[in-house]
Amino acid sequence: MITFLRNLVLADFWLKLFSLLLAVILWVTVTFASLKDPGIDLRVVPRKLPVTILASTEDSHNFRVSPSEVVVTVQGNPKTLQNLQTNDIRALVDLTGVGAARDLRKHIEVSVPAGVTLMRVVPDEVQVIFPPDR
Repeated sequence: MITFLRNLVLADFWLKLFSLLLAVILWVTVTFASLKDPGIDLRVVPRKLPVTILASTEDSHNFRVSPSEVVVTVQGNPKTLQNLQTNDIRALVDLTGVGAARDLRKHIEVSVPAGVTLMRVVPDEVQVIFPPDR
């Protein structure tokens, strides 16, 4: 067994080392070339947004969500991100048709304008808090 492992590593050692170095150089070259592409100028920006609750009008519940704010990270052209208004990005929780529940967690839906890419939402779901029964 030891002979097999020794041959696995040491047989053609210089060829294996050369192949590894060539692969690393190729990877570094491609990585830096893609980062320095002048056509791609993207910026990543986190924003803290309030969570908007979407519920039907006949629903008389006064829902609340916890947490009431989320951090949304978006990516896009620096000029596009600079021109974003406060209400261009929205974090919504759809509670239409929801009655009462004991422990309800809902996924947050985020809408972003054209030219902006949603990277992540933290947290990605909220807990729905129902009003106490009277």
